[in-house]
Amino acid sequence: MERLKFYIDGAWVEPTTPATLGVVNPATEEVFARISLGSAPDVDRAVAAARRAFPAYAATSVEERLRLLRRIVEGFRARLPELARTMTLEMGAPITFATERQATVALFHFEEAVRVLERYRFEERMGNGIIRREPIGVCGLITPWNWPLNQVGSKVAPALATGCTVVLKPSEVAPLSAMLFAEIVHEAGVPAGVFNLVNGDGPTVGEAIAAHPGIDMVSFTGSTAAGVRVAKLAADTVKRVAQELGGKSANIILPDAELRGAVIEGVHASYTNAGQNCQSPTRMLIPRAQREAAFEAAREAAAAVRLGDPLDPACTMGPLVSGAQFEKVQDFIQSAIDEGATLVVGGPGRPAELNHGYYVRPTVFGDVTPGMRIAREEIFGPVLSIMNYDSEDEAVEMANDTPFGLAGFVQSRDPAHARAIANRIRAGRVYINGAAFDRSLPFGGYKQSGNGREFGVFGFEEYLEVKAILGAAG
Repeated sequence: MERLKFYIDGAWVEPTTPATLGVVNPATEEVFARISLGSAPDVDRAVAAARRAFPAYAATSVEERLRLLRRIVEGFRARLPELARTMTLEMGAPITFATERQATVALFHFEEAVRVLERYRFEERMGNGIIRREPIGVCGLITPWNWPLNQVGSKVAPALATGCTVVLKPSEVAPLSAMLFAEIVHEAGVPAGVFNLVNGDGPTVGEAIAAHPGIDMVSFTGSTAAGVRVAKLAADTVKRVAQELGGKSANIILPDAELRGAVIEGVHASYTNAGQNCQSPTRMLIPRAQREAAFEAAREAAAAVRLGDPLDPACTMGPLVSGAQFEKVQDFIQSAIDEGATLVVGGPGRPAELNHGYYVRPTVFGDVTPGMRIAREEIFGPVLSIMNYDSEDEAVEMANDTPFGLAGFVQSRDPAHARAIANRIRAGRVYINGAAFDRSLPFGGYKQSGNGREFGVFGFEEYLEVKAILGAAG
């Protein structure tokens, strides 16, 4: 499969300079598609198209933008099986998970953008004037490989809803689902230049977007190190920067929780998307007295994982996205062993039954201490750290002892008790007792987990400027 063109100004166009990259199926380790890698001139073309399109698109009515978004939703629904299968091939998500979660939550963002736009007041009276909210302009959107369409949707949907124009760079590791999405946008009749897609790597296309003087805002999801680089490049043109970066979320299991169920649920939550999930509860904090019972429950949970061909509907965990990610996770596992953590289940190497593909054994370490590398750094693989505490104050202190602050988790039979602990966690989102995902609530982090918020009205307003008009009538 060859997808060598970029979507710029309403058409599929050849790159300025030919350069290709193979897309690898992580379950087979074989190249199954090729894309082009863009360069700074390709970004220039896309930005120029987006700038030309912005005045007219910013002036469209709410009704016009709602019609476009609803057509995107219709096209998305019609192609959902194809989108899901593409993500399974490009980044290894099991087909059931890719269908029920990866593709579906991406669709949710467009449905949510419709809901917000239908009710949003772009003008309101305040004091002696009018507060008016206007689209910020041309938005450069840089998205990761772990949730390839979800992150595209969480950025593109509010950008289009608010009247912005877009230059998107999806991850070069998992770019194909975003290219299918570009086809949906085209078929929905989005005006030329409003949405543009340029493939490429971070140091070339990503940095060109971040630094480009014709871009008014950059929204980036990825590692904290890459986010720092994006922010520095964006600073010279004082553009708005919204970032969702790394995480090292703590799951505090309080002494009054039902331990076995909480541990099993926590293990499976940390293995979501093969652990390649920024808000995964990868640090499980348990009362020291319940150590053995927690280890037993963790082994039970890990044993229930079904590794295998991600196209098999029975598979519950696929491979990691790439050989580089596999090696990185193996290095973390070895570091935990070297530093003296207790291996509860799993460990180094591929699962015995799989001799190809970037599969990692579902792994749990116990007796992890706050100074260990696996307790400090984001692993992005199916590796859980169980840490012991003696008091609730110590548990909260351990939960907050991290440079990250994306999410937190609290388990207790007493909702009021859980809420009191949740209030003390320094994170942008806290889940109590396995609460379900809610697309309308804001998502984003404290500290080095980023700035700004996505989802719902909070994500919508990231793409708006605020203007005060004094002395205005009506």
